[in-house]
Amino acid sequence: MNQDQRHALGCRAVNMGLAWNILLAAVKTTVGILAHSSALLADGINSTSDAAYYIVVRIFMALSRKPPAPEHPYGHSQLESIAALVVGSFVVTTAVAIFWGAINSAFDLLTAATEQAGPGLISLWVAGATIVIKVVLTVMTRSMAIRTQNPAVMALVYDHRNDVFASLGAAVGILFGRLGYPWADPVAGALVSLIVLRTGIQILRDSSASLMDAVPGTALEEQVRSVVGGLPGIQSVEEIQAHRFGPYLVVNVTIAVDGTRTVTAAHELASAVERTLEEKIGFLRRVYVHVHPAERDRRNEVKI
Repeated sequence: MNQDQRHALGCRAVNMGLAWNILLAAVKTTVGILAHSSALLADGINSTSDAAYYIVVRIFMALSRKPPAPEHPYGHSQLESIAALVVGSFVVTTAVAIFWGAINSAFDLLTAATEQAGPGLISLWVAGATIVIKVVLTVMTRSMAIRTQNPAVMALVYDHRNDVFASLGAAVGILFGRLGYPWADPVAGALVSLIVLRTGIQILRDSSASLMDAVPGTALEEQVRSVVGGLPGIQSVEEIQAHRFGPYLVVNVTIAVDGTRTVTAAHELASAVERTLEEKIGFLRRVYVHVHPAERDRRNEVKI
């Protein structure tokens, strides 16, 4: 998959989620108010915030397409990780707001400060429909995230999955509310907010790790050694280092070769290593190879 295809697929995932969240936000918020369901209203507020940060993600993904510049020689792919960070921040903020609103409603009902009938049946149907829609969106978006290796799209996968549990919690609260336990509906809203909070923290952790150049570690090292070690002329792989630029990797490899080789021969071998790694490892943008002689002349080393 080339970069244009990757970007188009990522944008499709964002646009799909944005369209559905706008629709669900309008329906759940309206029905939550008319059917007197705090849990569904909380879920509707969650979908409203989803729609807002999907727009932000779409903007960041467009900016990530900017070509490399002298101050950003590897391009602007890190903006995808920043977009994921924005998503996580929105999710955490929304969770806190929903939690306090739900707790206040539950307190008022339990202390008889207000009286409220059970939520309308339509709110239960809307919550159930949301669960089905979000399960489908989770599966579809996850497939796109795996293919694109886009951290912003993967953050949306977590958000869709989060919405499944949030709507499930809302449905349970609505059901108990209709059975004569009106306090169960806002309590479910509070539990929904905790699920939302957990997802937000997970998104923040993943996006921060990407910005801090976290790499696949042992798995990547084993893959590099397996690929490079099979090339003729290389006696050993001494060191492997890697760092991220968005979804892409830049790898530094130190190899040991016969010290009697000419500079030209060593250069050709290093070029072969670069080409092979770029062909065999996906999302590898650039490879730097440093060559060491396998047998160093130790006669002139200073003893300490």
